[in-house]
Amino acid sequence: MNRIYLDNAATTPLDARVMEAMLPYLTTHFGNPSSIYSFGRETRLAVENARKTVAGIVKASPGEIFFTSGGTESDNMALVAAVEDLGCRHIITSAVEHHAVLHTVEHLQKKYSLTVSYVPITINGHIDLDQLALLVAGSSERVLVSLMHANNEIGNLLDIERVGAICQEHNAIFHSDTVQTLGHYRLDLSKKWIHFATGASHKFHGPKGVGLLYVSDSIAIRPMLHGGGQERNMRAGTENIYGIVGFAKALELADQQLEQDTAHILSLKLYMAEALQKRVPGVIFNGDWDGQSLYTVLNVSFPRNEKTEMLLMALDMQGICVSGGSACSSGADLGSHVIRALRPATGVPIRFSFSKYNTREQLDHVLRTLETLI
Repeated sequence: MNRIYLDNAATTPLDARVMEAMLPYLTTHFGNPSSIYSFGRETRLAVENARKTVAGIVKASPGEIFFTSGGTESDNMALVAAVEDLGCRHIITSAVEHHAVLHTVEHLQKKYSLTVSYVPITINGHIDLDQLALLVAGSSERVLVSLMHANNEIGNLLDIERVGAICQEHNAIFHSDTVQTLGHYRLDLSKKWIHFATGASHKFHGPKGVGLLYVSDSIAIRPMLHGGGQERNMRAGTENIYGIVGFAKALELADQQLEQDTAHILSLKLYMAEALQKRVPGVIFNGDWDGQSLYTVLNVSFPRNEKTEMLLMALDMQGICVSGGSACSSGADLGSHVIRALRPATGVPIRFSFSKYNTREQLDHVLRTLETLI
């Protein structure tokens, strides 16, 4: 049975061209980049060339780009640094953030007795930016605003320019989890809306286990990992050379093919939505799915009944991979915290997320299977 993969917001298949770029650093170019002889100089050059490539694409300086193990580490580094190094004592975030942010905020709140505020969410899942402005303006302490650029479950996009302007007006620090948008939208970090931004290459057909932390050169922070001088003394530990090379190659390919891939993936999303509306009575689309939303994500609530209660498992048994929400919390019994924040849980939420490798023929098969199952 050929499987159909529609959970690309969780992770994406590795592009063959990315694997080709990585292979030499898994075989012949194995030197430690901190070594001074030729084997080390080869891998050091690969890391710095990758840094320059990534910086050029996001319009940052190479000195603002740090490679990490993934989006979760990057989010943790940014939040901890904002509190410990930049003096933030009031964190403003939302109930629909990724758990990499929410759990870190909870930890910091307990450790440092911080003030934490949660911005209200509008009925279609957007951050209420008017309320955000009031919260930032009304704070007597230095504020850290942590809001994701695009929600990983429902796909809603944040107006990062407006949030950045609010933060600039009140000398607040702005961290944005850009894991779902890096490689899918062109980010211009030269405009300095954001102090911290994060990314993970496995969201755009790169390898797992490698991420990015952008730190604006307008701020100075201390390292989170100690023990060596790697990443310009910011992150100790021997670098993940082949992962870093793969990150840069995947981002380069994504940038080169952005318009083509966007048009293809958006057409799949709209085709799926239209077909579901016609074929499945009572479906609800969660979030601002046809407005300010990721072109890669369609979150659907199916009417709750005995046939849909086990829909995820039934689809998996038919070789169709979808999810009920974030892969990082898929083992939780409470369901999606994002969907709970939008409305009472009246349906069964399924997230379909698409990539450049999906086809309309695959969606037709999924739709036929859904009709059979429900």
